[in-house]
Amino acid sequence: MKDIMGLMKQAQGLQQKMADMQAELDTIMVEGTSGGGAVTVVSTAKGEVKSVSLDPALLVPEDREILEDLIVAALNDARGRGERTMQERMAEVTKGLPLPPGMKLF
Repeated sequence: MKDIMGLMKQAQGLQQKMADMQAELDTIMVEGTSGGGAVTVVSTAKGEVKSVSLDPALLVPEDREILEDLIVAALNDARGRGERTMQERMAEVTKGLPLPPGMKLF
């Protein structure tokens, strides 16, 4: 019975740490770029896009498809950086817990 109570207490602690981490991820900004910095996207670690910056040289109507591709690439770069940040934070929160390898809690 003592082990179950300890496990429950550990689970409650983990739940609070997870809530804190989720709130923190809303405030962490990541930046994705493409085209050698011609397109920059800033988003939260959770993936909410906050801003897009374009080099004025890209604003040529004939090159619209290139610009669209660069924006998509920058968004994907920012999303990947956000996911890595989330994984790093999760590793900090779950450090020392006996979780199976590869278990995702979010």
